[in-house]
Amino acid sequence: MNDGSDITEKRKLEHILINLEKNVNTTRSSGFDDLYLKHNAVPNIDMDKISTKTKFLNKTLNFPLLISAMTGGTRIAEKINGILAQAAEETGIAMAVGSQRAAIENPNLEYTYSIVRKKAPNAIIIGNIGAPQIAIKYGYSEIKRAIDMIDADAIAIHFNALQEAVQPEGDVKFSKVLERLDAIINKLEIPIIAKETGAGMSREDALLLASHNIKYIDIGGLGGTSFSAVEVYRAEKNGDNEKKHLGKLFWDWGIPTAISLIEVSSVDDVHIIASGGIRNGIDMCKALVLGAELVGIARPFLKPAYDGDLDAVKYKIKLLEKELRTCMFLIGAHNIDSLKEKDIIITGFVAEWIRARFGFENGNTLISKLANRTSTNIFK
Repeated sequence: MNDGSDITEKRKLEHILINLEKNVNTTRSSGFDDLYLKHNAVPNIDMDKISTKTKFLNKTLNFPLLISAMTGGTRIAEKINGILAQAAEETGIAMAVGSQRAAIENPNLEYTYSIVRKKAPNAIIIGNIGAPQIAIKYGYSEIKRAIDMIDADAIAIHFNALQEAVQPEGDVKFSKVLERLDAIINKLEIPIIAKETGAGMSREDALLLASHNIKYIDIGGLGGTSFSAVEVYRAEKNGDNEKKHLGKLFWDWGIPTAISLIEVSSVDDVHIIASGGIRNGIDMCKALVLGAELVGIARPFLKPAYDGDLDAVKYKIKLLEKELRTCMFLIGAHNIDSLKEKDIIITGFVAEWIRARFGFENGNTLISKLANRTSTNIFK
């Protein structure tokens, strides 16, 4: 009986190849260009004494980087995931796997995911299941299988409404997701992470998730890979003109990452992973200053992992760490925790959004507070 596993596996391979071969970037900015860190001409610290170590999910990382979810469920994914996992293990960072639906439907594909824990026995590893599958049929047993498959430290539930809406075979039944997660969450021994996939999350999304005891959020904002764009190429190949049209129309749909981060960080007691178009250590630093605990990056690692080039993946990781460390030195931050005390100046469209969303007076107050964390009596 065809349970859909062949279709899922084929789709996973298409996603990899399209990301490698096509332009699937959004044309809109992630918003970090509107944010400025205040240069500290007298940093009063030694660069070689700066610590980038941090704790997340009760494990220590060498610096707060997550290789974001990319793939699994197709043969080439074993190589990609193996390379990424080994790089994560050797550099002391975290990694998330792509959607594990393919292996839930076809256990013969579990090896494309389980390779991750074999290559990274000590790293933070995050599993991944789609919200539509939870809404339609998956329960505790399927989530437990996904967790056990990789001995996961947390399980991400990806909320990819935009992608599903423009996907030729998309699942758009989301109404039962939170209700079904309510029945599962207390049975799990590890946290659930609510994850967007490129359209960002709002303050209201975070409040709703927190009310259902989901306190870990990967904002997955606009500014990097557009899965609406990915689906344009799949629809074009399949001759589905309606879905191709929708994919093009919604190519740049969503909340830019920097804005999503500000919105979600306004909610108390939420642990934030910032992802979506973050490509260098300066943007990493800005995200951490705004309250992110971890920063997720995916696409820059895909090509070298696909090529089997472990050294190239590790080089990119180490370069990001050097960029972050340099940025920390230039703003006088001696460790990751101290970043949350540093000034960040918000301008342009991001500032306009804050004023519109928080009210003109409250928005200006927030902008001023973030810009003057280290200042005292600035107006006297």
